[in-house]
Amino acid sequence: MGRFDLVKDKDRLVDYVIAQNLPDEAVIKAVGGRKFNKNLYVIAIGKAAWNMANAAYQQLGDQIVKGIVITKYEHSKGEIPRMEIFEAGHPLSDANTIEATGKAIELAAGLSDEDELLFLVSGGGSALFEKPLPGLTLEDIVDVSSQLLAAGADIVEMNVIRKRLSAVKAGRFAQFVAPASTFAVVLSDVLGDRLDSIASGPMAPDHSTSCDAKRIVEKYNLKLTSLMEELLEKETPKEVLNVETVITGSVVTLCQSAAQIASEMGYHPTIICSNMNGEAREVGGLAGVMASDIVSGKSDFKPPCAIILGGETVVHLKGTGRGGRNQELALAAAEGIAGLENVLILSLGSDGTDGPTDAAGGWADGKTAITLKEKGIDTHKMLENNDAYHVLKAVNQLIITGPTGTNVNDVTVIFVKE
Repeated sequence: MGRFDLVKDKDRLVDYVIAQNLPDEAVIKAVGGRKFNKNLYVIAIGKAAWNMANAAYQQLGDQIVKGIVITKYEHSKGEIPRMEIFEAGHPLSDANTIEATGKAIELAAGLSDEDELLFLVSGGGSALFEKPLPGLTLEDIVDVSSQLLAAGADIVEMNVIRKRLSAVKAGRFAQFVAPASTFAVVLSDVLGDRLDSIASGPMAPDHSTSCDAKRIVEKYNLKLTSLMEELLEKETPKEVLNVETVITGSVVTLCQSAAQIASEMGYHPTIICSNMNGEAREVGGLAGVMASDIVSGKSDFKPPCAIILGGETVVHLKGTGRGGRNQELALAAAEGIAGLENVLILSLGSDGTDGPTDAAGGWADGKTAITLKEKGIDTHKMLENNDAYHVLKAVNQLIITGPTGTNVNDVTVIFVKE
């Protein structure tokens, strides 16, 4: 019974799953052994863009003529030979986004059939790679993105709207690259690995329709300009012929990594799903109930076990606090496992930045709700204010990793020891 230490096991799992899903090896695997016989250019977009571009340079070196790297603020780790590096806004685009994307368009538009583009994509690419269509401004894009975020729209819904307002999303960037060919290497942060949704599909044909866009507008009661409404009526490219794509990492590999390390630590792992969605608070409550049922013998799962759920929940912003979906999920689970000594639930964002915070997620065990009550903290009230960050910080139960350089969704793990 003494072989399990839930807090140490939590730390070990977090370290392992991040290490196993870093983009460097994924890029090396994708390009290693591949023949690039034309003049090779690189464009990398997303939170993992620097890591992916650096791995590409380490692998391909002088084969690369020139590259453009566009990543989130504080995600660059220095110069990369032959690469021009930009940092820009995320989750909302800013002026630097427009400037950097303009540089990428300039590079792409100058390519010929004697050239080839290595296009490296990771989570965050939708916000970091943007050029509004003529007549629209950056403020227009930021406004509709803010409305969607605040309403709790999922990433697919957000991208259906954003791609119709953009000159580079929904396969349109591939048109700039033509007649050159593109080899795209993708880290997926979208459930189901839909290429038309990852970074809003700059190199992929768009499978959504104008009808889909209008349904989303009605669902969330979005306030749009007349030009936006006109653009939503226009269809996006449905065929892209000059691009070959390989997906090198996704939430499936994240869950598999969690199962692997859990097994090595002596737990019986079960991956319940890799497409978890829904309200973070509700999923957290369900996780607490599942853990309680396992302890009481009402479940088919028997300790020691690790129940793994991968995906991406949403938060409907109602309050003015700080937090992210993983922190909110963990805090919501705390009440359901109060008093249970052999349970710990963690929820982790693989990119290391959960919402607009410096935390990657959070965790709760049987002591969490009790300790918070002793401190006079009303968990329900704090959840209503979307302030999970300050609550978990008060009990030292944030997960802090720093930016990881990757983004393949989130993983939630329910540990139940013997």
